[in-house]
Amino acid sequence: MSLVIFTELGFYCPQADVYIDPMRKVPRAIVTHAHSDHAKPGMGHYLCHSHGVEIMKLRLGQGISVQGLGYGEKIYINGVEISLFPAGHVPGSAQVRLSYKGETWVISGDYKTVGDGLTPQFESVRCHHFITESTFGLPIFHWKPQKEIFSEINHWWQSNANSGITSIILGYSLGKAQRIMKYLDRGIGDVICHSAIANANKALEKSGFEFGPWIEAEKAVGNLSKEALSKSLLICPPNALNGPLIKEIGTHSLANCSGWMAMQKSQHWSHVDQGFVMSDHADWSQLIEAVEASQAERVYVTHGFSDIFSRYLREQMSISAEVVKVGHVNRTKE
Repeated sequence: MSLVIFTELGFYCPQADVYIDPMRKVPRAIVTHAHSDHAKPGMGHYLCHSHGVEIMKLRLGQGISVQGLGYGEKIYINGVEISLFPAGHVPGSAQVRLSYKGETWVISGDYKTVGDGLTPQFESVRCHHFITESTFGLPIFHWKPQKEIFSEINHWWQSNANSGITSIILGYSLGKAQRIMKYLDRGIGDVICHSAIANANKALEKSGFEFGPWIEAEKAVGNLSKEALSKSLLICPPNALNGPLIKEIGTHSLANCSGWMAMQKSQHWSHVDQGFVMSDHADWSQLIEAVEASQAERVYVTHGFSDIFSRYLREQMSISAEVVKVGHVNRTKE
């Protein structure tokens, strides 16, 4: 039997009797990171990277049974060697390496290969079988250097502040928001965080991450002077766009920070004044880089543009690749 099989519940290792990123309740789960499309409630026991323990408790409940494992550390379950390696996606994210009797699998989870200075940089892991995401698995996706993107963001913020307009930027509460915070120019004004982001910040700060000074929205709105608020930048998760906080801010300029902003006709452009193309996922060239570096004999592609990316690997790179579907894996959380 193969060391890893594909089931409706998720990627399953029968020898260790453990699932990786399962979609429904199982006794034992290894979780690549705490985004809601990978970390589901109700598992009997969780294993994740040590940096992800506090954020897992925040999102799934303080009473969950969870074990943290450092990068490169090894544990053994029924003879299967299990270890985690940096995925570079968001704080606490990891690739899962399973090895047994000379057969090695790596499940990437979500990843990017270029370092962002916040999350430990992706580490290539050689294996026989590599399961890779392909959220942005189209040749049109190529990310600009991070330094250029933050120059654009800070310039936009400064322009708004000069005009007395509050800046609001949308970013996921785990990963994207903290990455944005880390490189903002605090000389322009205050950085304000929606409650969902504030809670994630506190959990990650317990794990040693630093993002620079910030203020909780509930404490800032109504307490800051009108002038200070007009020079501030508020970071909100996308699902807070129609919430009461936005209405309290009043006059503002709205931006979205997402890889999907590379598509001019994307729905992510709806109702925003400015778009910044920045993703915590690998672009086309990074996906190819990761596959090549793995030196895998077989590659399994999931999430996103899996059909197109797997076909390119087969036809243009002569790599044995196929699409795998387990549970509901067409995840696009970015």
